[in-house]
Amino acid sequence: MTSWTPSSWREKPVKQMPTYPDAAALAAVEERLRTRPPMVFAGEARQLRADLSEVAQGKAFLLQGGDCAESFQEFRADNIRDTFKVLLQMAVVLTFGGQKKVVKIGRMGGQFAKPRSGDTETIDGVTLPSYRGDIINGIGFTEADRTPDPERMYKAYEQSVATVNLLRAFAQGGLADLHQVHQWNLGFVDKTPNSERYQSLANRIDDTLSFMSACGISPDNTPQIRETSFYTSHESLLLPYEEAFTRQDSLTGHWYDTSAHMLWIGDRTRQPEGAHVEFARGIHNPIGLKVGPTTSDEDLIKLIGILNPKNDPGRLNLIVRMGASKIAEHFPRLLRLVTKEGFNVVWSSDPMHGNTIKASNGYKTRRAEDVLSEVKQFFQIHHAEGTYAGGVHFEMTGRNVTECTGGAFDITESDLADRYHTHCDPRLNADQALELAFLIADELKSLRHL
Repeated sequence: MTSWTPSSWREKPVKQMPTYPDAAALAAVEERLRTRPPMVFAGEARQLRADLSEVAQGKAFLLQGGDCAESFQEFRADNIRDTFKVLLQMAVVLTFGGQKKVVKIGRMGGQFAKPRSGDTETIDGVTLPSYRGDIINGIGFTEADRTPDPERMYKAYEQSVATVNLLRAFAQGGLADLHQVHQWNLGFVDKTPNSERYQSLANRIDDTLSFMSACGISPDNTPQIRETSFYTSHESLLLPYEEAFTRQDSLTGHWYDTSAHMLWIGDRTRQPEGAHVEFARGIHNPIGLKVGPTTSDEDLIKLIGILNPKNDPGRLNLIVRMGASKIAEHFPRLLRLVTKEGFNVVWSSDPMHGNTIKASNGYKTRRAEDVLSEVKQFFQIHHAEGTYAGGVHFEMTGRNVTECTGGAFDITESDLADRYHTHCDPRLNADQALELAFLIADELKSLRHL
C-alpha cells in the first residue's frame, strides 16, 4: 500500500463532506486547531486497545452509547452527567448478567457531525444544504444557518474539551461509586411497571455489595469500587477536523487521532478506496467499522485487511447495524466469513440505525421492541455459530425525552411531541436504556447457562 500521512486522505475520493465557501477561512481554522492541546492521550487509546483485546477474546463486554449528535444548544453539565450516570447503571447490570468486565465508551466529547442521505433539503419549494451537525452548519432552515462555517469546528473543540474533562472528573471523583450506582438502579426498579422482572438481578447486586462490605472491601480502601475507566468515541466524518488533532506519539512514534479514544467509519463512508478508510488506516486508535445489509463479502474482507493488517484483536470493532427484519438474512454469512478467515475482531450490535421509521404523525422514531429484537437475534446468531457477541452500541441520553416508542413506560406515537429534542436521530431515554440493559443481562445470563 502507499505510504500514509495524516493528510493522505485528501488524495482519495471523499463522501459526506461539506463544501466550505471560504477555503482560506477553513485553512486558518485548521491551522489554529493543530496548535490546540489534545482531548485524549496516546496512552489512553493504547489502554482501550488492550481492553478491546479482552472483548475480542471473550473476556470482557463492550458498552458504547450516547448522543446521536451532540449540539451546542444542549451543552450543559447536567446533561453530560445524566448520560454518564445511565451508562454506569447499564454497565453494572451488564456486568452481573455476563459476569465479565464491561468496557465503557461514550458517544460523547466530539460526536457532532452526521452523514446525510442527500446533500440538500427542500421545504415549501426552498432548497438548502442539509444539516450535517453543529460542527458544520446550523439546524435552522435559513441560508445563513445552513452555510458550512469552519469556525464551528473551533466551538466544537472547546465544547469537547470541557465534556472530556468533566467525564474524567466524574469517572475518578466519586460519581462512579458502585454503591451509588446501585442505588440509582434500585430507584429505577422501584418505579418501572416491570419491577418484579428486574428485582432478582437487583437483589443479587445488593447481596454482592453487602458481602464485599462485610469483608472490608469499601470505596475508602479499594479504588476500583469508587472509580472507573471511561472512554470517548465519535464518527470520524469531518476529516479536516480529525487531521488537525492527529499527532505523533513521542513514546512510540505512532500517529494517534487525539480527538477521541476510538473513532469509527460509518455505513456511508466505508468505501475501501475512499478518504475515510485511508485516514483511519494510519492512526493507531481503536477503529470501529459499521457493517450493514449492503456490506459485501469482498468489501468486508478488503476493509479488515486495510484497517487491521496485523490482525490485532484490540484494533477493529465491527459494529453490526442491520435492522431487526434483516439481521437474520445478512449477518450469519458475514460472521461465518470473518470467522473462517481467522480475523481477530470485536463484534458489537448497533440495533438503532437499522430500525428507524417515520411515525404516522411525521416524527422519525424507533420502536424499543425492534431494538431489543435485533440485539437478541445478534446474540442468538453468535451462539449458533459458536462465536462471541462482544457488545452493544446505543444512541441514548440520560434525559427524559420522548423520541423512541415502546418500553415498559409505553411511549406512544402521540407522546413523541412532548419532549422530542434530538437534532438528528431518535434516542432511547434513560428508562428505556436501563430497561434494555436489564433485558440484555437476562439474555447474557441465559447464554452462560446453555
